[in-house]
Amino acid sequence: MTEPPTERGKSRSGSSRNDDAVPGRGAVTRAAVLDAALEIIDSDGVEGLSMRRLADAVGRDPMVIYRHVPNKAAVLDGVAEIVFAQLSIDATDPDWQHQLRTVARDFRELALAHPKVVPLLVTRPLATPLGMRPISVVRPLEDMLALLTRAGFAGANALHIYRALFGFLYGHVFNELQEIVERPDEPDEVLRLGLHRLPIAEFPLLRELAPVLAAYDGAAELERGLDILLTGLAETLPGPD
Repeated sequence: MTEPPTERGKSRSGSSRNDDAVPGRGAVTRAAVLDAALEIIDSDGVEGLSMRRLADAVGRDPMVIYRHVPNKAAVLDGVAEIVFAQLSIDATDPDWQHQLRTVARDFRELALAHPKVVPLLVTRPLATPLGMRPISVVRPLEDMLALLTRAGFAGANALHIYRALFGFLYGHVFNELQEIVERPDEPDEVLRLGLHRLPIAEFPLLRELAPVLAAYDGAAELERGLDILLTGLAETLPGPD
């Protein structure tokens, strides 16, 4: 990772410069830096991001990047932040189950639009105490609690529903994004999925499910999972009738 300059306002050559606002190129902002980082991660994953490459993408000296984000970890946090900011929850929806389904579908769409960012959405917020996370990361929790509280769930139960929903969503999107087909053009499901490599005697049930596995439908699986989750929550937690 590129080391930041030792003197603020000087490039590696030692010459003083102000790259925040270069004539004809406009000022560099934190938002512009994070947008550029998101594009890099969308293209090449987290491993493809470096401070030098980010500076090149923005068209500035790395010194300018460090004025807006102190290190790569801050960049990764910021990328998770701007993606989470696209997720909105209508806390006034009178139908809490309908709103949770809407949030789940929206989250899946975000994950499919930015598949290489999904690990950041799951891991980066957990690396920071709740009260120190960006507002856009904490906002879904507050809005979800407001939605469920209005629906009649007590505080602890509302939190339980939030955790259950997002735990399910994280697992679902990881599973959907990692569905790998070994031979996409192979008509035989066992061969398509590479299940022929497993000992038949040890994995009979898995091989029997080959047609179901090969016909994986992420949207349908999401709805089925939500049916099970929301029905169970509504029946077991004290709350609305």
